[in-house]
Amino acid sequence: MAFSVIITTIHIKNYVIFASNFYLQQMKKILTNATIVNEGEVFQGYIIINNDKIEKIGEGNFDGSLSGEILDLNGKIILPGIIDTHVHFREPGLTHKADFYTESKAAVAGGVTTVFDMPNVKPQTTSILTWKEKKQIAEQKSLVNFALYLGATNSNLEELNKADLSLIPGIKIFMGSSTGNMLVDKDEVISKFFSLEKQIVVHSEDENIIKTNLESAKKEFGDEIPIYMHSNIRSKEACITATKKAVDIAVKHNTKLHILHVSTPEEIEIITEAKKQNPSITAEVVINHLYFDTSHYQHLGTFVKFNPAVKSPEDRQGLLNDLSSNKIDTIATDHAPHTLEEKQNPYLKAPSGVPMIQHSLQAMLELHKKGYITLEQIAEKMSHNPARIFRIKNRGFIREGYFADLTIVDLDDSMTVSKENILYKCGWSPFEDYTFHSKVFMTIINGNIVYNNGEFDESHKGTNVEFEQ
Repeated sequence: MAFSVIITTIHIKNYVIFASNFYLQQMKKILTNATIVNEGEVFQGYIIINNDKIEKIGEGNFDGSLSGEILDLNGKIILPGIIDTHVHFREPGLTHKADFYTESKAAVAGGVTTVFDMPNVKPQTTSILTWKEKKQIAEQKSLVNFALYLGATNSNLEELNKADLSLIPGIKIFMGSSTGNMLVDKDEVISKFFSLEKQIVVHSEDENIIKTNLESAKKEFGDEIPIYMHSNIRSKEACITATKKAVDIAVKHNTKLHILHVSTPEEIEIITEAKKQNPSITAEVVINHLYFDTSHYQHLGTFVKFNPAVKSPEDRQGLLNDLSSNKIDTIATDHAPHTLEEKQNPYLKAPSGVPMIQHSLQAMLELHKKGYITLEQIAEKMSHNPARIFRIKNRGFIREGYFADLTIVDLDDSMTVSKENILYKCGWSPFEDYTFHSKVFMTIINGNIVYNNGEFDESHKGTNVEFEQ
């Protein structure tokens, strides 16, 4: 009899736990007393979340007509969840630098809800098989939603042409600065890829110009090339030449082309002109080129070594002006961590790339406070346009029926970046000791509060976002 009672008690206890969890999952979240920034508008309102979707958006404060978990945001800003379409989370194969768990946790703290990861890992994501294997890793470890690019080589055109792009954002082509065998340097192969009815994204630097400049630098300095020469080796000419070539081919084939990490105002002008013939050509600028220039080599050295290289202060100012005038379509990070030991090597051995995703939104809010960009433009270039360009299903906007991917920020709070609050596996940031005058307060992904004022809920994992065909 005693044994029977124990079993019954356990069953009742488990039922109560199940019922409690089910109730919490079904209970609506109501974000009220908020400033909502969405689709060119800023208004006071509230948002009701039902499971993973936005059920209702209303103006004014919530009237209390529904039961649910009410979150009074005290006027804080709600943005559509930030979509970073250019990251390197380094998994598989390079996990001593970073991995899907560590970098997605940093992303969540930075208000990012979706990332697109690049294919230059080990093994490279250049086949359907390696894509599927990488997807399994991301599903198990990523706290943010994700999508994984396929990478082009000179010999995998037929393989990638078979790809079902309902879960794949596009094909990445390295027209310069490649790893492994991913440099696509044959014009006829580039033209064939550009002829595919698929989204193409490119790294555009002319490899021949870079090689010539590097040889000249070696003749002058030997193996002791100073870091400032990076911007001479990976020069403006190399960027402009490659971007002009890519754009000309895209106009010829009417390609959906996204130019990654544009680093010069001249390239923006080339793309702006090309859009008149092919509106599907778009430009991305990354935080690196909006915040750093050649003057930063003096105190940051190889910690601002990335590709394309930083350009002059005048070039950086030109990009900021283009940002203000809406010539730039998207803002991303090119988040590319390396270990501290790797970055401390001399120029020729120090790898290119910096971690950026934890502070990307704060960096843009800082530029907002300086008058370079409005909150509406931040939402457009970091959420709306990534969703439009890549045709992401039901994300990137605050709309009823869309997934509840939301970023809440406090424009009146500050934080200083330090080793103690950096979440990257590599443990460093070019923003270390920099004080931002805004903070990410909360990050909601698929209706779940994954980050709340410094606290994480890691029980929820992100999902592979879907794309319109």
